[in-house]
Amino acid sequence: QVQLVESGGGLVQAGGSLRLSCAASGRTFSSYAMGWFRQAPGKEREFVSAITWSGGGTLYADSVKGRFTISRDNAQNTVYLQMDSLKPEDTAVYYCAAGTRMVLSTTRVDFWGKGALVTVSS
Repeated sequence: QVQLVESGGGLVQAGGSLRLSCAASGRTFSSYAMGWFRQAPGKEREFVSAITWSGGGTLYADSVKGRFTISRDNAQNTVYLQMDSLKPEDTAVYYCAAGTRMVLSTTRVDFWGKGALVTVSS
């Protein structure tokens, strides 16, 4: 069992930056692929970014590529999402996710965090 707790959400102006953190419980954190998804009001949850268990491989949705950076610190059981050049359309609840395979879709996620709200004002 893995428990995930997000932090770092908030309100930011367009063009600004935020860093989300996801702290994981359990001694097996380093064996899980991790990722971030987001869900805007009235929309389905969508993939944002994913990282392999070692941190050696990353993937991004086209909508965030070049602006967001995912990373992890296995010693601290934490995964991060650095979000730069934020746009109003990035406004959503951001969810941390863990899975035994690369979490490229919701069907591959074994564990979810409760989410962190990110609001980008224009």
